[in-house]
Amino acid sequence: MQAVSIRGAITVNQNSKEAILEATQLMLEEILKANEIEQKNIIQIHFSATKDLDAVYPAVAARNIGITSASLMCFQEMYVVGSLEKCIRVDVLVEQEGITRDHVKHQYLREAKRLRPDLVKE
Repeated sequence: MQAVSIRGAITVNQNSKEAILEATQLMLEEILKANEIEQKNIIQIHFSATKDLDAVYPAVAARNIGITSASLMCFQEMYVVGSLEKCIRVDVLVEQEGITRDHVKHQYLREAKRLRPDLVKE
């Protein structure tokens, strides 16, 4: 069995606890569903948020949906002039039978689709 990294990103309209948690939960659920991941197989999740999001840690959303045995860390995304605002990014490290890097379905949602149009499948 190999470890696989699954990436994703999503934007929010406002810097509020509710908006950040709702968006993060949606992004995580889409990653789990699209890749048929069982929560018990998640090793760790790294979250980053742009500097304009500071109302809550995105990792709280993971705990709220039952991801309790994985290591979670939150970081501030490096600021680049002109970059996408109000964006949460994630890197989910998974070890699960049958999943390979070649078949991972990364999830870029809302305005974050602009970050990796090559990985977005409508």
